[in-house]
Amino acid sequence: GVIFHAAQQTGHPELARVAVEHCLTSRRTLVRGDGSASHEAIFDLDTGQFLRQTTQQGWRDDASWARGQGWAMYGFGTAYRYTGDRRFLDTAIACADFYGERTGDQLVSPNDWEEPTPAVHYESSAAAIAADAFWQLAGLVQDEVKARAYADYAIRILVRLAEDDFLAADDPGWEGVLKHGTYHETKNLGVDESVMWGDY
Repeated sequence: GVIFHAAQQTGHPELARVAVEHCLTSRRTLVRGDGSASHEAIFDLDTGQFLRQTTQQGWRDDASWARGQGWAMYGFGTAYRYTGDRRFLDTAIACADFYGERTGDQLVSPNDWEEPTPAVHYESSAAAIAADAFWQLAGLVQDEVKARAYADYAIRILVRLAEDDFLAADDPGWEGVLKHGTYHETKNLGVDESVMWGDY
């Protein structure tokens, strides 16, 4: 979004081109056919050839790290908002539908949906980002039924995050807004705490 905004404010076409190319590359190399998103893409530094998907914070390289999924939903929706390129909207929808299908009425995802026995059952920052993404998508899709479903799901996530087991409002010793966020599960850093991107 920052590069699109800078291109818009400066009228610099090269910035816009770079932003679009980055989004197209991310779409091609990070988003899978089922709408799940990989955390990272590894490229050959000499040739630029895409080599493989990997992760630092998900359960395994072919799994589905929830916060990255939220960023994909939001990022591709934002790319569509700036460009009107339907490919980005379609990608945002696929990513959002994956989140909704995998999380369902639980509303708040785990750190990674594929992890068979997660140490922590929730990753609140992923849910907060996803709620923002669902809300944005509700204003972007033309299908009124789908728009209403996205808006309703965003609100349901926010209501869930505002409940006592997630919202730290009544816990004066808690340093943050949302409980049950995770910075980096595999390195055991900031697990089951508040993280700034979820609080924001």
